Amino acid sequence: MTDTVIRHPDNDEPVRFTQDDLGWLPWLEPVAEEALTERQRAGLIDAARAKSAYFRLLARDPAILQARTLTDKDIFYNTADGLPRAERELAATAASRHNGCIYCASVHARFATVHSKRKDDVDRLLDEGVGTDLGERWNAVVAASVALTETPIAFGPDEIARLRSAGLDDAEIVDVINGAAFFNWANRLMLSLGEPQRR
Repeated sequence: MTDTVIRHPDNDEPVRFTQDDLGWLPWLEPVAEEALTERQRAGLIDAARAKSAYFRLLARDPAILQARTLTDKDIFYNTADGLPRAERELAATAASRHNGCIYCASVHARFATVHSKRKDDVDRLLDEGVGTDLGERWNAVVAASVALTETPIAFGPDEIARLRSAGLDDAEIVDVINGAAFFNWANRLMLSLGEPQRR
């Protein structure tokens, strides 16, 4: 891996949260697509991710990339039980909005909109922040996600009680925690490795 930081002085970097489809530019050289080894391609899980500079950068450690991707897929795509996909995406959007990750917020806000059909509410979360009123069930999901984002010990009995009061059962509460916690980690990784780009 090169130790040279890649700069993008001409990047038209977005400065507002959006549901637009954004690009992402790495600050370290990713593995070239044609140079990916069989092990690195296996770590991607989805072959299409070889097109992404972010995933090719993470492919420097294919075992960790594979574990990360399988965890991601289980949290957001395994919706046979527990929280609906829209609210898992809402938890990720709230964590990303609070952490300031414009790229991650854009991706998961779009998914939250697709699965909930509540584009105006998702836009309000992005525009006004995590304190906006989205109705009590979504407010409880956002508040729990923000508490986990601030610091894990800020999340506790009050957030659990509010989620239960909003109608979430144990499995759904676990899904809120998983979605927000995963994106607390993912946001910090992405924010430290590159910058968003308008397409």
